[in-house]
Amino acid sequence: MIKITPRCKPPLDPEFLPAVLWNHAYLKAALAAPDCRKIRIAIDRPEGTTWVYDTTLLPASADNQNDTLKYCERIVKFLLWAWGGSQVRISNAPDVVEQLRTIYSAQGARAFDYDFMGKTCFDQEFAIENGDDSDLQQVLPPATGGVGSLQGNRIGFDLGGSDRKCAAMIDGKVVFSEEIKWSPYFESDPAYHRAGIQDSLTRAAAHLPSVDAIGGSAAGIYINNVPRVGSLYRGISSKDFHESIRPLFYELKAEWNDIPFELANDGDVTAMAGAMAINDSAVLGISMGTSLAAGYINPQGSVTGWINELAFVPVDYREGVAKDEWSGDDGCGVQYFSQQAVARLLPRSGITVSGDLGLPEQLEVVQTKMIEGDERALAIYQSIGTYFGYTIAQFAEFYEFRHLLFLGRVSSGPGGDIIMQEARRVLDLEFPELSQSIQFQTPDEKTKRHGQAIAAATLPKIN
Repeated sequence: MIKITPRCKPPLDPEFLPAVLWNHAYLKAALAAPDCRKIRIAIDRPEGTTWVYDTTLLPASADNQNDTLKYCERIVKFLLWAWGGSQVRISNAPDVVEQLRTIYSAQGARAFDYDFMGKTCFDQEFAIENGDDSDLQQVLPPATGGVGSLQGNRIGFDLGGSDRKCAAMIDGKVVFSEEIKWSPYFESDPAYHRAGIQDSLTRAAAHLPSVDAIGGSAAGIYINNVPRVGSLYRGISSKDFHESIRPLFYELKAEWNDIPFELANDGDVTAMAGAMAINDSAVLGISMGTSLAAGYINPQGSVTGWINELAFVPVDYREGVAKDEWSGDDGCGVQYFSQQAVARLLPRSGITVSGDLGLPEQLEVVQTKMIEGDERALAIYQSIGTYFGYTIAQFAEFYEFRHLLFLGRVSSGPGGDIIMQEARRVLDLEFPELSQSIQFQTPDEKTKRHGQAIAAATLPKIN
C-alpha cells in the first residue's frame, strides 16, 4: 500500500490526500523495483491527433494490483480531461487494460467519462486498447494563435451568456470595440445564434478596409472549430445542435471568403490575454467561479487544442469524499476550486448560513466575514490554498508553464490573497525548485484592456 505524509494539511480537511504526492510515491516504488514496467499511454482523437504520456508501473503481481490500477486509472482520467480523446491505447500492461475497460464502460464506474469522451465529444464509441510502443507516437494538431500575432486586418469576438463582444484591429491597433447584450441560453432556434454572431462580425468589418482573419472565444468544448458541448446552446434540441450548430463556424468561414477562422475555448483565450499582458508565454489560467475553468498557452505562445476541463481531473485520491455531481467521481477539481468548494467547507468552518442561499450568496457571506477578520472564513481560504499548492505541482507534471493566472469570483477580495499565500507556502515546503520557476499572476487593468475579443483575434495564423 502506498503511504504518504503531506507536510501541509488543509485546516478544515486534514485527511486530504494530494494526488501529486501519491503519484510520486508510487513512481518512486516502481522505479526501485527490479522488474518494473515501462508503459506508454496514448490518447487518440478520430481525426488522427495523438498525445503520449510515458510512465513506469510496479511489477505485475497480486500485491501490487490495487495500487497499480489506482495509479493508471487516475492518470488516464487526468489525461482524458486535460487533452481530450475517444481512444486510449496502453503498451506493456494488458492486465491494466482489461480492468480499465470494465471501469470505463457504459455500466462501469466511469460511465459518464465513457459517454462524454465517446459519443458526446467525438461521435464514436469510447475504447481502451492494448498497443505497442512503436505504434504509440505523438501526432500533434496544427498550432493556433500566437502571442503578438496581430498583423493584418483582424476581427476578434467573444460569446458570453449575457453579451457578445467584438473588436476590429489593424496590425494590432484596436479601431472598433463593441459589446451587445443577447440571451442565447434558452433560445431554441439556432438562427438566433447565427444571426447574432454574424451581426457582430459585420459591424466590426465595417471599420476595416478588408478582413484577413477572424478569431472567436466561447465557453464549452470546441474541437477543430466544431462546438461539441457548450452552455450557450443549452436551449437547442439535440437534432438542431448536430444539424445547425456543429457546422456553424465552418459555414461562417465560407461566408467570409474562407479566410483564416479559428475558435477556442474562452479559458484558452483568457490565458492568451494574460500572456499578451505580461508579454510572455507558458501560461496556465485557473478560474475559480461557479465551476473550475482552465486555459493554457504553451511555451511557444500557442493554443494546444487540449480541452483543459480540469474541473473533472482527480486532485484528491481519497475515496468516498467530495463527489462530483456530474460524473459521480471522487476528489475532482471542481469540489476543491470553485464556489462548490466554499460551500463544501462552510459546515466544517462553523459558519452557518440559510439553506435557501445559492452558491454565489454563500460565497458572499464568506467574503464578508473574511473582510471582518473572521477566523472561520480564514480557515476556508487557507484550506483551498493548501489544496491549490499541491494541485499546482500536480498540474506541472502535465503542463509546462512559467506563469499561473489566477482569477474567478473565489479569487476576489482578501480571501484570494490567502489562497495564493497558502499555495506558495506549500510549493516552498514541498516543491522548492518548482516554486522558484512559477510566477503567480492576477488580472490587472492591462490584462482587462486586452479583453477576450482582442485576444481571440490572435488565434488565426495569416500566411
